Amino acid sequence: MKAVVLSPFQKVMDSLKTRQEDNSSQFNKALARRNFLKNVSLAGAGIAAGAIIEGCSSGSSTHAQGPSETDVLNFALNLEYLEGEFYSKAVTGAPLDSSVLGSASVATGGQQVTFTIPHLADIAAEILKDEKLHVMFLRSALGGMAVAEPVINLDALGIGFKNETEFLTLSRAFEDVGVSAYAGAATLLSGNNLQAAAQILGTEAYHAGNIRLNVVQQGITVPAVDSLDVPPTEQAFFPVDSNALAIKRTTSQVLAIVYANSAAGTSSGGFFPNGLNGNIKTV
Repeated sequence: MKAVVLSPFQKVMDSLKTRQEDNSSQFNKALARRNFLKNVSLAGAGIAAGAIIEGCSSGSSTHAQGPSETDVLNFALNLEYLEGEFYSKAVTGAPLDSSVLGSASVATGGQQVTFTIPHLADIAAEILKDEKLHVMFLRSALGGMAVAEPVINLDALGIGFKNETEFLTLSRAFEDVGVSAYAGAATLLSGNNLQAAAQILGTEAYHAGNIRLNVVQQGITVPAVDSLDVPPTEQAFFPVDSNALAIKRTTSQVLAIVYANSAAGTSSGGFFPNGLNGNIKTV
């Protein structure tokens, strides 16, 4: 019987086919294991498979005796309230509407920015839309466990944001700190909570990168908010550490910035004159 001689091309195709079959088999096995574990986990916990946020109840889980996932998400909600109020005042001259907050705004200070750079006005308006949706998403997901908006003072640092320079200075700080806060919370969340936080972090990172570029393009020098901070410059467009990983902050480090006070035990000040609402509120 005459031996069949395969061309180099056919050999490659056969090799690829075999590899694809192996990968498909491995993928199906892994998928079966994942679905099994997922179903066991959901059945054991009594959680509906379609839940958006997990663990949002008075008995929600904790990590290594840390805060509950509900507490962590409410901490994030406080920061979203701050960002939302900042962009609302800067873009529209008015605070967030009750349709977003669930009640009347208790934010003071700030004013509408007179934008002279058209694309910056468009960016600010789009970020405002995103931040409003973040507030509504977290409030809806947390349901009855969602904390109300705390008292917010947008003039806390005496910067104001009367013009584009001041707007970009504060926006840069809020966005970079927001990204680092979500990054720092990653180990405190799991499942759908972690998924949602990761997606919000991605959006905040898009905002931060855009604002940082505008800061550099406008030649604005902004101050560092703490020792971890990497203000945007021609030599540092991105705030990353020595491993090129995005900077992360603990809740205490975030609170030290928004309270404008890093002293241990501080529970109010700065942008939150009465402190945050919820169980995470002390530096």
